Amino acid sequence: MREIVLDTETTGFDPQSGDRIVEIGAVELMGHVATGKTFHEYIDPERSMPQEAFEVHGLGDDFLRGKPKFAEVGQKFLDFIGDAKLVIHNAAFDMKFLNAELKWMNLPQIPWEQAVDTLMIARKKFPGSPASLDALCRRFGITTERDLHGALLDSEILAEVYLELIGGRQPDFGLATVGGSQTNQNEAAWTPKPRPTALPPRISEAEAEAHAAFVAKELGEEALWRKS
Repeated sequence: MREIVLDTETTGFDPQSGDRIVEIGAVELMGHVATGKTFHEYIDPERSMPQEAFEVHGLGDDFLRGKPKFAEVGQKFLDFIGDAKLVIHNAAFDMKFLNAELKWMNLPQIPWEQAVDTLMIARKKFPGSPASLDALCRRFGITTERDLHGALLDSEILAEVYLELIGGRQPDFGLATVGGSQTNQNEAAWTPKPRPTALPPRISEAEAEAHAAFVAKELGEEALWRKS
C-alpha cells in the first residue's frame, strides 16, 4: 500500500484572504516503510511573507523570490502523490490550501477522502491529551532536532509519528517471515517441556465426589469421563 506523508508551510491561515503556500514536503511510504522517495519544493507566494510566518518558518522574501510559482510545480506534485493516501497532521488546513492553489491553476482537486488526518487519530487514541506534532514526538520519544518548521523535515517526523499511532514500528508484532520461516529461529524452534513434577489437584475431595455423582446420574455409561 502506497502512502504519502506530507506537510505544507504557508504565509498565513486562510487562502481566501490571500495567503499562499511557500513550501511543500512529502515522503513516500510503501507498506508503512519509507522508500526514500521525496517531493520538496520552495514556492514563490507572489506576496510578502508576514513577520510572524517568517519567525515560524525562517523563509523570508529574499529567499523565496525567484523560486518556482505554484503553477510551475502543481502538476509535478499531483503526479507524485497520484491516488495514494495522504497522511497529514491537521489535514483540513493543508487540504484547503492545496485545493485552493490547484483550483486557481485549473488543476484537478484532491478528494477530501484521500487524506488521513493524524491529528484526528491522535485525539481519538489519546483523548484529552495534547495532540500537536511536537507533543506526539515527546510522547513517542521521537527526536525532532529543529528550531524552525520545515515542510520536508516535518513530513519525515510525521511519518515516524504516524507509524507509532497505527501500532508502532513493528505492526506485525515481530512475526515477519523471510523465505517462509520466522526471522527469529530460536523462538520458532522453542517448545514447552513437561513439568518434572505434576501440579497437585486444585479441586477438593468433596468437589471430585460431586462431579463423579453428576456424571453417573446425568451422563451415564457413555460419558467421556468414563472412557480411557
